[in-house]
Amino acid sequence: MDFIIESIFEKALDGSPVVETWSFFVCLVSAIILGLVVAFCYMFRNDYSRNLVISIAIMPVIVSVLIMLVSGSIGAAIAVGGVFALTRFRSAQGTAKEITQILLSMGIGLTIGLGFIYIAIVLVIFVEALCIIFNLTNFGESNAKRRTLKISIPEELDYTEIFDDIFEKYALRSKLIKVKLKNLGTLFQLTYDITLKDVKEEKKFIDELRVRNANLDIVCSRIVTSPEEL
Repeated sequence: MDFIIESIFEKALDGSPVVETWSFFVCLVSAIILGLVVAFCYMFRNDYSRNLVISIAIMPVIVSVLIMLVSGSIGAAIAVGGVFALTRFRSAQGTAKEITQILLSMGIGLTIGLGFIYIAIVLVIFVEALCIIFNLTNFGESNAKRRTLKISIPEELDYTEIFDDIFEKYALRSKLIKVKLKNLGTLFQLTYDITLKDVKEEKKFIDELRVRNANLDIVCSRIVTSPEEL
């Protein structure tokens, strides 16, 4: 199994890798193929832009060629590192999934640029298999029973314990997180973070709240996590 972790590049007398014509093109083709695999896997059940998919596909090729060029040259390696650092300030912030795939593409290019093609193949297989499994199983989704509840009540009502009995009946957990004045102070808007006991009884839950708050506005919504979170 030693051949799996060996570089395809020959070594010079000083230990630096020697990139021959055949090995260069093998690395180039491998980078193109693995970049396309990553791009296609990212498009599976994900929202994406065409520009991002193209960037993910070609990034391994660019990185691998740069790594082959700077191998054995400390000065060139520092210069390339500076160029990569500058590109950070010319790019928009991405989502967690986008950053993961970009890092994977750069990792593939780095690995292939050092001649470890087999490691790059294994890396793509394992990482993309995990990503597809997580997408298919909805891994990491927020609790389906959790809700953000906004209730408007007249100013004369004491909001501290007005809904406690209803929450105890329908919710596993409830927490008042914000109180806001509305309509020039004639209404209070209460915002709760709650976890329902049974989502099928959500309508009954809201109906009882309507009786208590004089049929004013009630908004019950799922917790939405921002896609930019990392």
